[in-house]
Amino acid sequence: MWAASCLASCCAACACEACRSAVGSIGRRSARIAYCGLFGLSLIVSWILREIAAPLLESLPWINHFHKTPDREWFETDAVLRVSLGNFLFFTILAVLMMGIKNQKDPRDRLHHGGWMAKIFCWCVIVFLMFFVPNGVVSFYESISKFGSGFFLLVQVVLLLDFVHGWNDSWVSKDEQFWYMALLVVSLVCYVATFTFSGFLFHWFTPSGHDCGLNSFLIVLTLVLVFVFAVVALHPKVNGSLLPASVISLYCTYLCYSGLVSEPRDYECNSFHKHSKAVSTGSLTIGLLTTVLSVVYSAVRAGSSTTLLSPPTSPRASSEKPLLPFDKVEEQDMKKEESVPVSYSYSFFHLIFSLASMYSAMLLTGWSSTVGESGKLVDVGWPSVWVRIVTGWATAALFIWSLVAPILFPDREF
Repeated sequence: MWAASCLASCCAACACEACRSAVGSIGRRSARIAYCGLFGLSLIVSWILREIAAPLLESLPWINHFHKTPDREWFETDAVLRVSLGNFLFFTILAVLMMGIKNQKDPRDRLHHGGWMAKIFCWCVIVFLMFFVPNGVVSFYESISKFGSGFFLLVQVVLLLDFVHGWNDSWVSKDEQFWYMALLVVSLVCYVATFTFSGFLFHWFTPSGHDCGLNSFLIVLTLVLVFVFAVVALHPKVNGSLLPASVISLYCTYLCYSGLVSEPRDYECNSFHKHSKAVSTGSLTIGLLTTVLSVVYSAVRAGSSTTLLSPPTSPRASSEKPLLPFDKVEEQDMKKEESVPVSYSYSFFHLIFSLASMYSAMLLTGWSSTVGESGKLVDVGWPSVWVRIVTGWATAALFIWSLVAPILFPDREF
């Protein structure tokens, strides 16, 4: 018994030392990935508590103080919202603390990149305390999360447009026949995938013998937008490219699909009602994966040269060089005297995680306090449908604006 106790103590000490070493090895470059890992951990905790925490929450008198005990789904939703609220507060506090940081000599720069044991401990405490807040606070957070999720989806769109235009500019700048052919091939593949996908949408969501005018309208409107993208991009005054237009077309078609597949399972025009469990799990997995990828991309892209994510003082925001060269001694002296500016906005970086916390909560609860309109199914119901559809329309509007704005306002930089 004594030997077993000693062995357990040694294992625990080794585990703690390993965690301390792992956390201590997080440097300046890996800090952003560490924040992504913490966000991913919050998603896992939310998913686990959604499945197992309902009996515990039902036994807590400050949560279950109703005259009639709600259904199990209510407590599952409540568990997800409370974890999300803690995650939201954690990243929002960091976003407020990091406002106005311009150089790496700011003491808060060390807080952003270091102190991981303390930050993980604070995150755990905040999430734990959220299970003691009144139900009214959680209900209010659920209401504002729907608006915050919309902002997160718009950020996704902006990041996608930034990525697509950067991709196109990168290949065009090489000015070689091979890369022009690559642009053409990728564009054709995207368009073939778009029209093939649209054909499946007609097959899945406009079954014969049913009045599915709404679904037909949404699919046809998406195809019209695909045509408009190509026409605007190829207009002589725009001088655009088919690559951004084709990628955005495929993305809008996917948003149309994700909206239609979220229709209630009892809706006669949704042919997936016979496979509700598989579709729900697949939709949730894709949605969470998309969320994680968006957050990771925003974290990586935050160090890029985009004016949205990089502060004016960032060395990436300007490529100006001195007119007269200095010798090496003078350059070293200047580097010691001058502070190094930060390469991205720390505050905006944490704000992305705050909005993503709201979006992941809505995704796990089906954008509704009743866990969707189909019982245990997640990401299902008319609110989820219209969020995806409106996001597709916003994507189309922003893409067209990104093409025509330089023409309408030639004196401004976009």
